[in-house]
Amino acid sequence: MPRARLSVYLEPDAEQRLAEVAALKGLSKSSIVAAALWSYLTPDGGDRREAAIAGRLDRLSRQFDRLERDQTILIETVALFVRHSLTVTAPLPPAHQAAAVAQGRERFRQFVDQLARRLQRGASLVKDVHAEICPDESRFFRLADVVSEPEPGEGAPAAEPAS
Repeated sequence: MPRARLSVYLEPDAEQRLAEVAALKGLSKSSIVAAALWSYLTPDGGDRREAAIAGRLDRLSRQFDRLERDQTILIETVALFVRHSLTVTAPLPPAHQAAAVAQGRERFRQFVDQLARRLQRGASLVKDVHAEICPDESRFFRLADVVSEPEPGEGAPAAEPAS
């Protein structure tokens, strides 16, 4: 590879130190100046470490944003389910409570079994819901969007069903 010729003006002390290092290392002054210039123009170990740390911090920030999004979905899902359950479930007469408790235990066992199967497969309802409602993450809601005024009709409890 051809090399370019460059004239450099140095202070007398710098030129003397360059000559000493060249003699001590057995190198030419030109090769030392070229190596020093190359080192100056390329990122050193500290800069590479800083870039790697910045990259890791960016990745952690994205992971944290996804966790926050998933937590927001989970909180909203549970809140809507509780609101729905409390507004549509009629109180049971004492004679039917034992049967309802037994049925509740069986349903809960089925729920836990289904949850275990999904977790073993690596399936995620949060990911499924997120992909369904908003495939483009840039359009996904922020926490401030969620904590807003209730939609019309959301605040009032539903009428109890007739028995």
